[in-house]
Amino acid sequence: MNPVKEKSGAESVTWNLADLYTSVHDPRLAADRQEVLAEADRFADLYKGKIADLTPAAYSDVLKTYEAILDRVGRIGSYAYLLWSTNTEDAAYGKLMQEANELSSEMSQKMVFFDLEWLKFPDEKAREFTDSEELRPYRHYLEASRRYKPFMLDEKQEQVLSAKSVTGKQAWIRYFDETLGAARFTLNGQELTEQEVLSKLHEPDRDLRMEASKSLTEGFRGMKRSLTFVFNTLLADKKTNDKLRGYPSWISSRNLSNEIEDSTVETLVGAVTNRYATVQRYYRLKSNLLGLDSMKEYDRYAPLLKAETVVKWDDARDMVLRSYGAFHPEMGRIASLFFEENWIDAAIRPGKRGGAYSASTVPSVHPYVFMNYDGRIRDVQTLAHELGHGVHQYLSRDQGVLQSGTPLTTAETASVFGEMLVFQNLLQTLDNPRDRLALLLGKIDDTVATVFRQVSMNRFEHAIHTARRTDGELTTEQYSTIWRETQTSLYGDSVELTSDYDIWWCYIPHFLHTPGYVYAYAFGELLVLALYEVYSQGRNGFADRYMDMLRAGGSDWPSNLVGTFNLDIDSPDFWNKGLDAIDQMVTQAEQLAQQI
Repeated sequence: MNPVKEKSGAESVTWNLADLYTSVHDPRLAADRQEVLAEADRFADLYKGKIADLTPAAYSDVLKTYEAILDRVGRIGSYAYLLWSTNTEDAAYGKLMQEANELSSEMSQKMVFFDLEWLKFPDEKAREFTDSEELRPYRHYLEASRRYKPFMLDEKQEQVLSAKSVTGKQAWIRYFDETLGAARFTLNGQELTEQEVLSKLHEPDRDLRMEASKSLTEGFRGMKRSLTFVFNTLLADKKTNDKLRGYPSWISSRNLSNEIEDSTVETLVGAVTNRYATVQRYYRLKSNLLGLDSMKEYDRYAPLLKAETVVKWDDARDMVLRSYGAFHPEMGRIASLFFEENWIDAAIRPGKRGGAYSASTVPSVHPYVFMNYDGRIRDVQTLAHELGHGVHQYLSRDQGVLQSGTPLTTAETASVFGEMLVFQNLLQTLDNPRDRLALLLGKIDDTVATVFRQVSMNRFEHAIHTARRTDGELTTEQYSTIWRETQTSLYGDSVELTSDYDIWWCYIPHFLHTPGYVYAYAFGELLVLALYEVYSQGRNGFADRYMDMLRAGGSDWPSNLVGTFNLDIDSPDFWNKGLDAIDQMVTQAEQLAQQI
């Protein structure tokens, strides 16, 4: 029997979504659905076929109207997704989300002409518009959007793709999420959710970790036929869309969205894979510290200390706010709003989807943070991570709907920087070398997962998309073989991957929700290591410049935003500096290990 787990204090921490809508039955929700469709029709009646005749000043006014419409439809979609996330088993929530997806598709079909007519502008005329004073606030959006010109279809084709996505890609993603959300895994006689069992992999009891791993494997194998079909379907869907649009590779559309050159991504991935030896060196050290003859995959996140103290929710809040406030008072003030105004949902409960995220919602409202708080130090770091996103999203709202969101490459900067602030704050409070080592190992665990594991998953994605496009539908065994190969490249002989682990590709949502996403985590972590080095050097004004970068949101190219700190993301030296910092953390852990 499992011992009764100490409560974390987050069991009743749920968000208040009333700033969006009060309930599924809120009259404003139904009214907004009708009104936003009418607004889209009026917009099309007024401007369809006439965009080329507008002056820059008139076009600026039209963009403001366009943003207002997007804000309203975004409010509806945000509410539906946030509500559904808290209970994927609730049919009413599922219905609401489906209605929101259908509404979004219908809106896209009505308004796609607006983007297409802008892309039809001759380059010389487009430059006149982007250089005009009236359109200066929208300059980056206008410039960035024109990069899609070679890959856009005509209006009818775009409408068809949007309409079919509701019963295609979006439907399969929802099925995947609801399947795993409803799944129960048997562990020591208890029926637990995926998130609850995954948390056991961080427990000090090795037998419990092993049993948890077996429980998940058994559950995944029971779902493998359905999940393999979902993967095959969504990979084929992406192949079809990429072919129709003329993208040269499976990752091209993601890099375009991330506003980053293919060559930069290749440099990042190459730099990380060339340093896999750091990971293997680390796991050999950790295996020795844990006294293991052979480290298995379920040992990777084992804590050094046998009894990890449960960190109460209030203590976690104080740790994060203290760290944020010490860096910049405004960062601390904004983060405190999430607690004071109930913008966080942290309680673990049946039906709630796993993982964590910060939803930016729309500029007229504010972000919300979603997580599953279990009282571990890693959960404190997750809270710091998501609140970093939240502060970033809150500050960037002034950029408006079209430029508040950031590409994934810079989207992870604030979150990982927030984690680093809390980690350094915690480290300074510890005097005992064993406690310092335990905390440092936890940080290295997270860093390895964020940089190296995510790049190894990028290699898995690259392999499965390539195989799906050249060899056709893949079997479960083929996916598992590719997974084992890419993971073995990462861990070498430092971790013994059992046959149970072969199926563990099947539950990772990023592969389906946002293909190509995962390298952005490595980008963000290595960027933060470089930024933190600049911060540590005590350069005057760093905190203010950092906050200005967050306020900028997606209103400039990532290379320009990062360039304000004299960092060059196109240089291999940039990535190697971050990787050197990780290597130094491993060296620091080795030195602390000698002390104890």
